[in-house]
Amino acid sequence: MPRARRLRSLLTGAVLAALVAGLLYFLWPSSLGGCSTLTIVSGHSMDPTYATGDLVWSRCGEPSVGDIVVYSPADTNGAQVIHRIVGGDAESGWILQGDNNDFLDPWKPDNSQIVGIATVHIPQLGSILYSLGSPFVWVSLFILAAAFFLWPQPGEEEADEASDGPDSAASQDPEPMPDPDAAPDPDAAPGTEKLPALNLPTSNLHTS
Repeated sequence: MPRARRLRSLLTGAVLAALVAGLLYFLWPSSLGGCSTLTIVSGHSMDPTYATGDLVWSRCGEPSVGDIVVYSPADTNGAQVIHRIVGGDAESGWILQGDNNDFLDPWKPDNSQIVGIATVHIPQLGSILYSLGSPFVWVSLFILAAAFFLWPQPGEEEADEASDGPDSAASQDPEPMPDPDAAPDPDAAPGTEKLPALNLPTSNLHTS
């Protein structure tokens, strides 16, 4: 039983570790060397595709015409724009435009300035996360929660050690059986002496 419980605990830990590793792989931000970018849409340039408050998850890759990308224009102090590629190429630069705009973007970013290609769109989730804090705070909280469940509890180790030891009832020596041939205890109370067994002859009784 303890071995099965330990095996189940190890299996649960392995599943949680794999889940955390997968989330780290898919959600690790590009600003820290990863391949993911979470963008909260602001403004109406991408209506009706995206609305203010929507959350867009972007992944790095090779962009092409028609993709919605997140890019960081030069000389904008790290500002990011999420618009659609409508022309250009990776060598001469991409031509971008908002779906709700009647004019082209003034920048022509190359691939080095493309942060990611829009992959997942969740309406209005950005507004909720923005009101509570950065989206990466939630990733950190999830990792901490997973680490809490993976960390062994002190009571579990003590319970395993106790269950692995001999059973307390079985480990006690059984009480010795009284010896019928032993001499009576002189200090015993009167009337408690063991009487010897009598072998009396028996006869068949008949009733008339």
